[in-house]
Amino acid sequence: MSLRFFLIEDDAVVRKMLEKIIVESGLGEVVGQAEDGLHVSIDQLYAVDVILIDLLMPGLDGIQTIKKLKAQGFTGPFIMISQVEHKEMIGQAYLCGIDTYIHKPINRYEVISVLRRVADYMAAVSSLNSIRRLLHTLDQSKKHDMYPSPPQHTAHYEKVSLEQKIEQLLLTLGIAGESGAADLLHIMQWFAEAEHKGATMHDLPPLKELYRQIIKRLHGSEEEPSLQKEIKAMEQRVRRMIFQAFTHLSSLGLTDYTNPTFEHFAPRLFDFKQIRLRMKELEAGKKTTKCRINVKKFLSAFYIEVKGA
Repeated sequence: MSLRFFLIEDDAVVRKMLEKIIVESGLGEVVGQAEDGLHVSIDQLYAVDVILIDLLMPGLDGIQTIKKLKAQGFTGPFIMISQVEHKEMIGQAYLCGIDTYIHKPINRYEVISVLRRVADYMAAVSSLNSIRRLLHTLDQSKKHDMYPSPPQHTAHYEKVSLEQKIEQLLLTLGIAGESGAADLLHIMQWFAEAEHKGATMHDLPPLKELYRQIIKRLHGSEEEPSLQKEIKAMEQRVRRMIFQAFTHLSSLGLTDYTNPTFEHFAPRLFDFKQIRLRMKELEAGKKTTKCRINVKKFLSAFYIEVKGA
């Protein structure tokens, strides 16, 4: 998926580096640039998919600029770029709507990895939107039919509603840009279909078997070595995404223990003792972790949250 980027960064060298990385990696093109947020408005963002924005800038800083552009109607993802590691400021940036974060000094591999995750997620969302438009068209044609819609039609609309809730929850948890987000969509669809057939969360297969079933559905029959490789890749993507949500919630709690997102989701999606441990690690500036994450608990709780949304 080729994306159109807009750069808001006061350092011309950094802007040039980012543009070079974006173009050479084939991720898309830079369609506009600005050295601060003061003179950027929605009129300049008509053809823009993603905004890369510095946190600290003269005039309007990154957080103020995001608030302004969101208020003006920009709905695309924001990727924050900064060398600031102040947890409160980063937490505030996530609360204001950034989707993910790139550290300075700029690292080519990190930039490519983050932008590819965002591109993958946007491609998945685009595909879902196409399905919604198709279903809407089918629904309109059915209204002119003298016969009632078959039961399968209703099931499709329940599925679309579920997907919309999943997308919103991904944004809330700060993992919309993770490559595992597309996998999570497929897992939740699998849960919904299994429940429709009478299964419960207690009937879930082991995670590797769940991943196997989903991959075989997506790619058809594959040779076992290739299938095992795909299973391992999905397992790693999902675990990385869940750890990102885990860290994001811990960061919110460290910034504001009464934050409503933290209060609601932290104890539901994770073992709260592990959340407290991660908060202490973040406070101490530790990049590694000794925390244990129960992936199956997260997936089950995530599905329950989506159903109740």
